[in-house]
Amino acid sequence: MNQQINQFQQLIASYVGKLFRDHFGKGPESAMVSIGSNSITIYFRNFLTPSERVLLEQNQETIIHQLRQALFQAMIPELASYIESVTGIKPHEFYYDWSLPNKSGMLLAFCPEPVPGGQEVSQEFEGKAELEQEIVSISQMAQKTPEEIISYEVNPRTILIIRNGILVRIEKELIRLGHSELLKGIKRDLENSYLHNNDNFENMLGKRVVDCFVDWNLDSDKSVIVLVLNAK
Repeated sequence: MNQQINQFQQLIASYVGKLFRDHFGKGPESAMVSIGSNSITIYFRNFLTPSERVLLEQNQETIIHQLRQALFQAMIPELASYIESVTGIKPHEFYYDWSLPNKSGMLLAFCPEPVPGGQEVSQEFEGKAELEQEIVSISQMAQKTPEEIISYEVNPRTILIIRNGILVRIEKELIRLGHSELLKGIKRDLENSYLHNNDNFENMLGKRVVDCFVDWNLDSDKSVIVLVLNAK
């Protein structure tokens, strides 16, 4: 890993911790930053505020999701500006998700041009074809077959899957009527039930799946899935 990317990773990880403390009053225990050619993935661990813990004990997960959604939306412009100040490239697209049971989460930024010194991602990895077929099957159960699916290995611990063209007509109508957040919440619950604890992933990839995250850009009819793996 070149020195420039290592410095970018450390600076962004440190800033994410500060951002969380400013907005949530508590930061994650760790933030692992992976910089690909035009993407920045931030995997944070051991993050749950005291108030969220109380709500979780009272089975009030919906409230936690709503609060986090609002706070993450407020954080994104600040994070985008900081990434631009560090790398010289301003991300144009953000995705995020979290796992309350695992106390972990993911922030993913796409940049309109390559990040200086960014690592070349691997278009070929063990189990790629089988993984994409499994994602197609899950998509069919939850909505429809994606018009396009792209997957690559950012590093030995991170696989990124992009799906384009997954919305059905009734979902597009809900978005037009202003029900995007409701739709996203329903889709998250539904897809997570298929994605989490999916033994097929581990059999295909030959590695244990530590975490799985999914998010959507409903306006662009696009979705991303991030698999966090145990390195061999």
